[in-house]
Amino acid sequence: MKLFWMVSVVVIPTKRRTRFVFLSFVLNLLFPCNSSQDLSLQCQMIPNTMPVLEKKGDIILGGLFSLHDMVEEQSLPFTSQPPKSKCTRFNFRTFRWMQTMIFAIEEINKEEKLLPNVTVGYKIYDSCSTPHQALKAAMELMGGEKSSEVGEKSQRSSTCNESVPLVIGDGGSTQSLVVARFLGVFTVPQISYFSSCACLSDKKQFPAFLRTMPSDFFQVDALVQLVKHFGWTWVGVIAGDDAYGRGGANIFANEVTKLGVCVAFHRIIPKNRQQAEISSIISVIRLSGAKVILVFAVEHDAATLFDEVQRSELTGIQWLASEAWSTASVLSTPEKYHHILQGTVGFAIQQASIPGLRDFLLRLNPSRSDARTDPFLVSFWEEVFHCTLGAQTESREKEGESKPPCSGEEDLGNVTNIYSDVSQLRISYNVYKAVYAVAYALKAMKSCVKGEGPFFQRSCADPDVIQPWQLLHYLKQVRYLNSFASEIKFDENGDPAAMYDLVNWQMNPNGELKFINIGKFDGMTGDVKQKLYIHEDIILWNGNRTRVPSSVCSTICPPGTRKAMRPNFPVCCYDCVACTAGKISNLSDAIECAQCPPEFWSNAERTTCIPKRVEFLSFRDTMGITLVAISFIGSFSTCIVVLIFFCKRTTPIVKANNSALSFLLLFSLTLCFLCSLTFIGQPSKWSCMLRHTAFGISFVLCISCVLGKTLVVLVAFNAKLPGSNVIKWFGPSQQKAIIAICTITQVLICTVWLLVAPPAPRQLMPREEDFIILLCDEGSYIAFALVLSYIGLLAVLCLLLAFLARKLPDSFNEARLITFSMLIFCAVWIAFIPAYISSPGKYATVTEVFAILASSYGLLGCIFAPKCYMILLRPEKNTRKHLMSKAPSGKF
Repeated sequence: MKLFWMVSVVVIPTKRRTRFVFLSFVLNLLFPCNSSQDLSLQCQMIPNTMPVLEKKGDIILGGLFSLHDMVEEQSLPFTSQPPKSKCTRFNFRTFRWMQTMIFAIEEINKEEKLLPNVTVGYKIYDSCSTPHQALKAAMELMGGEKSSEVGEKSQRSSTCNESVPLVIGDGGSTQSLVVARFLGVFTVPQISYFSSCACLSDKKQFPAFLRTMPSDFFQVDALVQLVKHFGWTWVGVIAGDDAYGRGGANIFANEVTKLGVCVAFHRIIPKNRQQAEISSIISVIRLSGAKVILVFAVEHDAATLFDEVQRSELTGIQWLASEAWSTASVLSTPEKYHHILQGTVGFAIQQASIPGLRDFLLRLNPSRSDARTDPFLVSFWEEVFHCTLGAQTESREKEGESKPPCSGEEDLGNVTNIYSDVSQLRISYNVYKAVYAVAYALKAMKSCVKGEGPFFQRSCADPDVIQPWQLLHYLKQVRYLNSFASEIKFDENGDPAAMYDLVNWQMNPNGELKFINIGKFDGMTGDVKQKLYIHEDIILWNGNRTRVPSSVCSTICPPGTRKAMRPNFPVCCYDCVACTAGKISNLSDAIECAQCPPEFWSNAERTTCIPKRVEFLSFRDTMGITLVAISFIGSFSTCIVVLIFFCKRTTPIVKANNSALSFLLLFSLTLCFLCSLTFIGQPSKWSCMLRHTAFGISFVLCISCVLGKTLVVLVAFNAKLPGSNVIKWFGPSQQKAIIAICTITQVLICTVWLLVAPPAPRQLMPREEDFIILLCDEGSYIAFALVLSYIGLLAVLCLLLAFLARKLPDSFNEARLITFSMLIFCAVWIAFIPAYISSPGKYATVTEVFAILASSYGLLGCIFAPKCYMILLRPEKNTRKHLMSKAPSGKF
């Protein structure tokens, strides 16, 4: 009856619950369970079909353990009572956990330090790793039956028994979720030793749930820190299809993404173990390119995955293990997994060595007197020794199983398996701590001083009638230091302190996989940097390598490049693009390239900014050397002409062309050739002022001399005409005065220019170029224009005068030569203006130097080359008679 009402409360909808509970209360008053009425009118329960291992005591603790890994599916016709569930795949590891609970209880009973004069008993059920069986076992614990058989065909009668005040279990998070919801209705404390799902920390949904297993929040934090520590940015996630796997993997994926890590894929291991679905996971692993994969699943789900990995011959993967299988012998023992899982890294809860446990585990034997009360011993014994303790059952015959009978000489001490291996007592230690936490809570309850209790009106709990909600209060207050120097306590969420060992699966010389501690994680430390501690030098990665494996979607972009995201790909997938000229990145995985300052440029590797090279017309440049050579050739040629004229100064040609002006003109041409050198070399304050003034004054002096020669020719011709008195105004003194006046005018212009806005060196820093142009700024463009305009004015005037004198007799044909020279001079400087404006950098200076040299060569060649030709090669024509015999030409 009690069980019936309890279950009813769970299934009735919320809106009707209050009314139904009231009705239940009334019926219980009218028909109490302990009345003397006929038993047939009392509790009517489905007969207990679940095996239970129990021991009587003053206080009975419930236990739930997944002694089998699965339940065979059965077809239910719903026309008859369901058959007994058949659990398969006996789990030695879980059987050891169950025996650890019994060991801890018997240790407490034997020592009598914690609970003197109190005997602790137990009732333990097998949940078969399924929520349905776990819930059914919990219901048995909450409303157990006491049955008796009278005769072979008598029906079972049941009477209501008291429920257990506390349940230790279950192991799997999925089972614990179901059990915790059920027990929470009655505020019956539940302490799980292996359920780590973070969802179970929600006290609104699971008010009576506690555990000695840290929450997955801490495990995920540890895994995230591990991924961050080794720089993995492309990680695959595979989860089991249960609350533990899905919940933990989802939290991991969310948290690791916050650190910039990308989840390459997220797949679920199907519970039905369909080949096609598991094969698709292997295909995804191959296509993703991820080399580090987290498997967040219980051990039998992980085994399903690794079976397919082994069949598909997938190698080279660095596996990360969640704590559910990080120390699972079912995976580390079979040799078929060794080449796959060697190097696996995972977090495991802290271990302990429990004295006396191994001997306790090896005590089991079917021949013992208490073996008949253990419904799980036969299955365990037959599984260990592959023999049968009784006759062949009908079910075994149908399945074709045939095992030899046990000889009775079997001894667990001669067998090495997961059950008897006490080298990695981690979950067993959790079970041990859970039992002792209950013992300390019971001790605190019994030690309560009357009038100082924690309950209503400072009352204490009745130690003879333990109420689950009162025991829950004391459990939350538990805090003690056990014999292993570990502090046991629960936080406000019912979770213990999160401490993990970081283990590495390494192969020993005997070919066995061993779990080597390579670090630890302390989830209670506030400093993030101090949470994870790793001995990197002792790690052996997959493939027996000592180098940390790399798992990235894209390789790290080196300095000098930046990341360019790929469209429709995660942020971890990108291309490395070299920084453009003028930009740098001096960090790995740079998002953007930084622009260098205007006076700097990127080096060839694009990793640092270096000073831009300074560009000017240098004496070391090919162009500079060429111009210097041309300048010196011009100067040398002018000197040769001077030498020829000096040596032949008494000849008619030299005398006829005004030798004084000719020498002055040759001197000015030499200055013109040499002034071009001031434009070559690094500009400085003085060189900038010198080059423009020297250029302007030298050319004005040169043009003034040409102008003087032209005037002399015209005056000399006109003076021969009758009545002409002009020659007296153009004597040698007047010629010198004209040249001086023209030159001084230019000197005054240049002086004002230098005083008001002198030329100065200036840097041009084009942002898109790797050089700085060092040039001379004119200072005042007006002054520079005046200098050029004045030279142009004199040149045009000279050209006009020479044009007027073009029809003079051949003895005075120098006018014709001057005309040609002035035409070349003007053409050069007219072409110079657009060329100078459009030329970049140092080439503007080259243009100016070229104009200077070209115009100078034009003057030298046109005026003096014909005369030198006649002097040197046609000396017979260098006579007065020949010159006077020439008639005036009517051409040109």
